[in-house]
Formats: sequence, structure tokens, C-alpha cells
Amino acid sequence: MAEKETKIKLTAEGKRRYEAELNELKTVKRKEIAENLQTARAQGDLSENSEYDEAKNDQAKLEARIKELESILRNVEIIDESLLSDEKVHIGCTVKVFDRDYNEEVTFQIVGSSEADPFKGKISDESPVGKALIDKSVGDKALVETPGGENEFTILEISM
Repeated sequence: MAEKETKIKLTAEGKRRYEAELNELKTVKRKEIAENLQTARAQGDLSENSEYDEAKNDQAKLEARIKELESILRNVEIIDESLLSDEKVHIGCTVKVFDRDYNEEVTFQIVGSSEADPFKGKISDESPVGKALIDKSVGDKALVETPGGENEFTILEISM
């Protein structure tokens, strides 16, 4: 019996980005790698051809990423942001918090786990901070257990 894949929560913007990446990989990158393989094959003995080995590795990575993107898009659950309000923290919203430990304001966008990019301020709803913030309102405090101990965030602002 096939295992049911779990739904992957994405914003509409996230889905568009993945669709664009998948299209780029299938139409442009596959062709580039095929050309690289053809060039490497033309150099003769494949057993000691590092360019051929590199092109084959690139091809394997590309196909793995294509498969991953197809799986994500096949199992996507789009967060309908029009049904959500800025009353509570949820996936798709941006939340400004006061971080008590660092005594500073921080802004996060709450996204599904596959869209998370902490360096760009996008945190997963499944991360410790994301879980603590979900369903909170302006003025609420969220306690987060971190490796360095408990951290407290106060919700300052929620926006779409």
C-alpha cells in the first residue's frame, strides 16, 4: 500500500516560485546538462573523463530536484490568504515582535516549511518560533524554548 504524502503548505507566491523553478530546470537546465554530457562524451575515454563524471553528477542532482519540486507541487495546499485576517498570526502573514533576550524588534514572515529561509526572515510554522507565534494576537507573549534557554517574544504587529 502506497504511503500517503502529507500536504505541503505554501503561499500562492511560494507555489509560483516553485513552478517557475521547475519550468527553468526542465526547459533550460536539462538542455545545458545534455550539451555538457555530449561535449564530455566527445572527448573520448569516459573511464577517466572528469568532465563527463561532473556532468553526470549535475544531471543526477537536477533530476532529484525536479522530482522534489514535482512532489511538492503535487501535494501542495495553498494558503488562501483572503480568508485570513491580521487579527492572529498564521501562515502567510508578517509579524513584528519584540525579542526580550536581544532587546530588539524582529520581523518574520510565517511560511510553510518548504518555503522557510531564516536568512530572509521567512520562518516555518513548524519551527519552534513559528509554533509559538501561531494563533497569537497583538500584545500576546510567546515563549520559545531554545538551546540557550527560554526566549520571550511580544507580538507588536501582524500584517498580510
